[in-house]
Amino acid sequence: MGEAAPDRRTRGRSVGPLKPPFRADHVGSLLRPAALKAARAKRERGEIDAAALAEIEDGEIAAVIKKQEETGLQSVTDGEFRRAFWQIDFLERLDGVESYTGERMVKFQGPQPKPVLLRVNGRLGFSGHPMIEHFKFVQAHARATTKMTIPSPSSLHFRYGRKAVPDTIYADMNAFYADLGAAYRKAVRAFADAGCRYLQLDEVNLAYLCDPKLREQVAGRGDDPAQLPGIYASLINAAISGVPPDMTICMHLCRGNFQSTFVASGGYEPVAEILFNAINVHGYFMEYDSDRAGGFEPLRFVPKGKRVVLGLVTSKSGRLEPKDVIKRRIEEAAKYVPLDQLCLSPQCGFASTEEGNVLAEDEQWAKLRMIVEVAEEVWGR
Repeated sequence: MGEAAPDRRTRGRSVGPLKPPFRADHVGSLLRPAALKAARAKRERGEIDAAALAEIEDGEIAAVIKKQEETGLQSVTDGEFRRAFWQIDFLERLDGVESYTGERMVKFQGPQPKPVLLRVNGRLGFSGHPMIEHFKFVQAHARATTKMTIPSPSSLHFRYGRKAVPDTIYADMNAFYADLGAAYRKAVRAFADAGCRYLQLDEVNLAYLCDPKLREQVAGRGDDPAQLPGIYASLINAAISGVPPDMTICMHLCRGNFQSTFVASGGYEPVAEILFNAINVHGYFMEYDSDRAGGFEPLRFVPKGKRVVLGLVTSKSGRLEPKDVIKRRIEEAAKYVPLDQLCLSPQCGFASTEEGNVLAEDEQWAKLRMIVEVAEEVWGR
């Protein structure tokens, strides 16, 4: 990552990194304020127009940027306040993709999100995207580093498989993967050209492929779960192949996040070697807030020069974890990857959809402040 080596006198600690991911970081989405929820509901009922909603979004985003900075975070996002879903809003604006209402194929262990699905309706491509302007707005209002979050390209495939890709458009799935990687490469480059230097790909599907039940589901529809990690790795590498050398790309992995429930279980072992050594990202935000994520042993595959952001603080409840518990878990992880390659964050966003998880806004901010405090105590300022 191009940093100076830590001073040995710090006895394992070092100053915070100058480039992301930062010692205290966060995944991206934040609970929607009541005023924003009310405005979006009015827009759905046709009581206000798009311009009026955008004005309210602008004000709430400017406020949440300031709140993140006051909390001590070195990276800020727009909280995904302009989105209904973490993935749909981005993917449906790619050329050749449409959303529709249908039955969800990957189920949560509890309440289900709105039944909005995706499918291919033409050759995939990229000819611009409204989220480029969303990024610019945050950058214009932030002092801290602006992070942009988008779904990983695998998100257009994993949930649907061949069902979402008509053979009249793509007779050969290799052509589909090639066009998807190329479309993403243009999208990522467009963010870079707009000034983005911290981009996160939300890649839940590699974590889903660690769950035996989901592997069976994938095999049952005709895909090979042993081959998909390599295919998805190639997609991600294609997507980020044109980034400038000073741009940081991270991945976020989790097992589902909707109203504090989840989809998958299983440690990272089945995908660890590909994840850490075949994918050309700089860092990994990894869910580690429950036994469902397994142990830290897969971190032994992390090479020098890459960082792991330990998601030890849950975003699924308002209970504030004791600092000493978090510190002990950091020490456990450091048995497999050097402490200087570790950072700390929540395990996921607080609102992967506009409904948000089951906790209060003050509990969300208390967790983020605690993460900043623990990071300073473990690694120093």
